[in-house]
Amino acid sequence: MKKVALILGVLAISVGAFAQQGDNVKQNDLTGPAFKNYKHWMHKAQPTKIYSQSSVTALEGPAYKNQEPSKVTPKENLVQVKIGGSEKQKLSGPAYKNYGPWTKGYK
Repeated sequence: MKKVALILGVLAISVGAFAQQGDNVKQNDLTGPAFKNYKHWMHKAQPTKIYSQSSVTALEGPAYKNQEPSKVTPKENLVQVKIGGSEKQKLSGPAYKNYGPWTKGYK
C-alpha cells in the first residue's frame, strides 16, 4: 500500500511540474538579453475563434435551478463573434482621435 501511495505521489508531482509550461515555448526557452529583447509581434500566434449563442432561452424558477451546468450548446445555435473591421481601426493619429458619430461612415 505504501508503494501505491508513493507512486501516486510522484505521479502527481510530475504532472504538476509540467502544468506550468506555457503555449509559447519559444519565449519560455529564452534567457538573458534574448528574453529581454523578445519581439512578440515577430512571432505570429493563431487567432482564437470566439462563439456566442444566437438565441438564449431565459429559465425561471425550478427549471433554472435544475438545469445541467455542463449542457452542451448545439452548433447551429452558435454564431462567431467578429471583432474589428471597422473603419476607425484603419485610421491613425488625429483622424482616429476625431472620429465620431458625426463622421460619414460611422457605425
